[in-house]
Amino acid sequence: MNGKHSRKTGCVDLQNPHIEELGVDHLYHISLNTQTHNLPEMFSDVKFVCTGGTPRRMEKFAHFVQRELGIKLPTGTALYDISARSYRYSMYKVGPVISVSHGMGIPSLSILLHELIKLIHHAHCEDVTFLRLGTCGGIGLPGGTLVITSEAVDGLLNPYLKLHILGRVVKRPAVIDKDLVQELKEIADSELNECSTVVGKTMCTDDFYEGQGRLDGAFCDYTMEDKMDFLNEIHSKGITNIEMESLAFAAICQHAGVKGAVVCVTLLDRLHGDQIDTCKETLEYWQELPQKLALAFIKKRMNLT
Repeated sequence: MNGKHSRKTGCVDLQNPHIEELGVDHLYHISLNTQTHNLPEMFSDVKFVCTGGTPRRMEKFAHFVQRELGIKLPTGTALYDISARSYRYSMYKVGPVISVSHGMGIPSLSILLHELIKLIHHAHCEDVTFLRLGTCGGIGLPGGTLVITSEAVDGLLNPYLKLHILGRVVKRPAVIDKDLVQELKEIADSELNECSTVVGKTMCTDDFYEGQGRLDGAFCDYTMEDKMDFLNEIHSKGITNIEMESLAFAAICQHAGVKGAVVCVTLLDRLHGDQIDTCKETLEYWQELPQKLALAFIKKRMNLT
């Protein structure tokens, strides 16, 4: 199988001895395997894995990358969804960039990252950087603000991902690479003058409504005063935004030994409301901001700026 080929410096070594014992490794949720597909031939040049919530957003990012990097496709061909037959995620490869949707929440993201990490292992990719490009609710930040996560915590402000494995609780630190955060911030300050960019601590929750203290879900057993006390308390402790994937993203990248960063755009300031009622055109524009920062980062790393 492809994973048994000689490895290069900078490749990811899986922390799972059982993988090498498999005759074929089926990356079921992204419609790839080590028997049918020549993964090194298809993916060995990948340097950047960019993830985001929705298939449409990541398809648009793939076209954005193709256009901005000047990547020419063979005549008569077009970008295609590599994982279309899985009916779960959408994944595109554009030169050294994978653009892939991760769905909503930690479970969906976790499944994808397991298989992406195995993919870059089997493909012998070197020095790959992972980026999550998403949306969030700001805490004291207006809509349209970029937040680069410096630290991810759970709903109790714990800086680790808690897993239940074989009946035991396993805690994995959610560590973000500080140099990567600084690099992204410097690029944002020099390249993105159309928005404000902050570096801050991100709260990652298991729920969009009650878990984030919203008053507009199907259930709510707390008051407006309770909600505001909670939001003001976490704001005082450095929380700048709330979303639902950063904790697992940081912990899995750290555990795998790959560098990863999270860049999200705020869709509202949760200190002033719960519902996202901004017009679609503005939301579309805001959601392009993390992609613009990612593209500027990719160009810098490829010496194209």
